[in-house]
Amino acid sequence: MRNLMRKRRISLVFITVLLILLSWTFRSNETSPWTPNSRALALSTLPIQNSVSQIKISGNTVLPGQSASLLKVSSTKTLLISAYLEHRTEKTVSVIAIVLRSENVSFHCHLRCQDQLHVSNGVKNTLKHHFNFPYGTAAIMCPLPPGCETPTHVAVTSATTKPEGFIASDHQFLEVKNQKELTGPFLYNFTVCFSTMFDFTNVLQLVQSLEMLQLLGVNRVVVYKTNCSADTQRVLDYYTTTGLVEVIPWSLSNYLNVSRGFISSKEPADLHYFGQISALNDFLYRYMYKSRYVALHDPDELILPQSVDSWLKLLPLLEKKFGADKCYMFENNVFPKDVVLPPPKPQPLPLQAQWENVSGVNILAHLYKEPTTAKFKWTRFKTIVNPRAVFSLTVHGVLSSQRGCVWINGNIARMYHTRSQVQKLTPDELIYDGRLLSYSTNLTPAVNTALRKIGLVPEGNTK
Repeated sequence: MRNLMRKRRISLVFITVLLILLSWTFRSNETSPWTPNSRALALSTLPIQNSVSQIKISGNTVLPGQSASLLKVSSTKTLLISAYLEHRTEKTVSVIAIVLRSENVSFHCHLRCQDQLHVSNGVKNTLKHHFNFPYGTAAIMCPLPPGCETPTHVAVTSATTKPEGFIASDHQFLEVKNQKELTGPFLYNFTVCFSTMFDFTNVLQLVQSLEMLQLLGVNRVVVYKTNCSADTQRVLDYYTTTGLVEVIPWSLSNYLNVSRGFISSKEPADLHYFGQISALNDFLYRYMYKSRYVALHDPDELILPQSVDSWLKLLPLLEKKFGADKCYMFENNVFPKDVVLPPPKPQPLPLQAQWENVSGVNILAHLYKEPTTAKFKWTRFKTIVNPRAVFSLTVHGVLSSQRGCVWINGNIARMYHTRSQVQKLTPDELIYDGRLLSYSTNLTPAVNTALRKIGLVPEGNTK
């Protein structure tokens, strides 16, 4: 009888332990796409084998005029871009990377905390939006072992590299950014990301867009630049000195064969569209605690409110109607740049003769839009988001967020896309929309002043 009771107690203990383990397993699998799906394993804690000054710091922390310096993980095809501390879920270091999707590789994260190196297993999460190119954007999530809550730098190696054989001075480390989780106030109200700029010559429209964005309330524009014309560079240099623009050199062609298009079957290459997805996600984390909102669209696109005149007034309306911490999606309206028609009612257009000598498109001359189609309205939209509510981005929209996305009715705000004609339409099939003209009183003199200061129009010829 005593033996029977002992067996029952052992069985009860075993069942209890099993239930606890199962419960822990289910909880550990409730993760976001950028969060590791297994608990951190501290492989070792080792003293740093060289001084701080000897550790090589690299990655996408670049000086003006320098190319982005990506780090290659030895014995793999993986390239590292940047590293950020992720505060919103289980605290980890998120290393944004470009990976060969077919490569099956495991990683070790070497986290520098004060005078020690802590090593944990990295977990690779590849974004599902790669447009069928061989390489894609991923996050290598580095769990923080006990005793390493605030790592300052991280190196990533293949798991084939044994921790005890790792010598810090032989490897390059990424600085871990976003050390503090901020809730405000933020340095900027609105930051816009242009990704990516290559072979860019559309000077006039770039100046008009940058001035329009400031009228809308934008404080910062981040440009991931591969290359551009000499006049475009003069524009970027000017707005960099004013503090509006930050240029991030983005030359992934030094590492991979990047495509110029979106369809892998038509343009075989390693990586989609100059690494645009990687740039967008680096931008998201780079400005997560710098900007209250971020907007994701191109230089030829503008999100215009219809009943108010700025984003500063628009966003409170959207927050009240749909809730805060959402991503707001704006329908795409195409204004063909190869069609110039007068307004339906005779009125003088604010066209400037001196702009004709500046290369690029004049958005004030293109006031007729194509009828919206499902393809462009629902698939080619752009967004304004709270970056702290978003985990990952794609070209059009958000891949993972905390509170979801909402469509904004075109009567509240919509996107104006001045580009080549998409539909084969006759002029009388286009629809007049003069909303942009309501900004011309302030826009025209601002553009004139900028062109004069940049040196693209002569002094005294801006009226």
